[in-house]
Amino acid sequence: MKVYVQETALLNYSYSQVQQLIHNRKWDRMPKKEQILAIYNYVRDEILFGYNRADEIKASEVLQDGYGQCNTKGILFMALLRAVDIPCRMHGFTIDKKLQKGALTGWYYQLSPEEIIHSWVEVLYDEKWLNIEGFILDVSYLTKLQQKFDQQSGSFCGYGVATNDFQNPAIYWNENDTYVQKEGIVQDFGIFDSPDAFFSTHQQELSPIRQFIYRQVVRHLMNRNVNRIRQG
Repeated sequence: MKVYVQETALLNYSYSQVQQLIHNRKWDRMPKKEQILAIYNYVRDEILFGYNRADEIKASEVLQDGYGQCNTKGILFMALLRAVDIPCRMHGFTIDKKLQKGALTGWYYQLSPEEIIHSWVEVLYDEKWLNIEGFILDVSYLTKLQQKFDQQSGSFCGYGVATNDFQNPAIYWNENDTYVQKEGIVQDFGIFDSPDAFFSTHQQELSPIRQFIYRQVVRHLMNRNVNRIRQG
């Protein structure tokens, strides 16, 4: 189990601001269930849904950004869990780009890859590995999205969501699996000891110029669209 609590380049939980957060929230002094729940809720709701400069960024950078998506929120979640000695690992996938429609619009939706790199975190709890994906969308954003599409009660795909129960997705943790994008999965790459291992093998297929356009233009447009939804 040691490999599942190790610090890595991306899971840099000894970073001072990460340690200060853990100390301030008293996560290191809670029972295990309360630790997982408190860290999960923090990553879900206090780290807002949004798009960082890249997938493979350090936990400390995600914390400083204050926002993230599946991969980057997952990195921060794993770092915080490992910092309090809770074993976790990463499960890698791709998702259909239709899941991003609404956040991605216009020309940059048309130019985006058909499949997007995706991941969730598996957490060892009570001798079982739980699939944890429901932290991706903050509740404030999801609630506004549900209000915007209040006639949609079953399956929904778009705006960062892919679920079979749009008005009641499994995003609340109580010793269970949580999901919010699972229904958009296309390819399953399997389990990795760390995000470092996953991203050393699987990265988004973008040319250097498209990477530059994404970092400098596209992600800011996507974040603007997401914030517009969140603000109602």
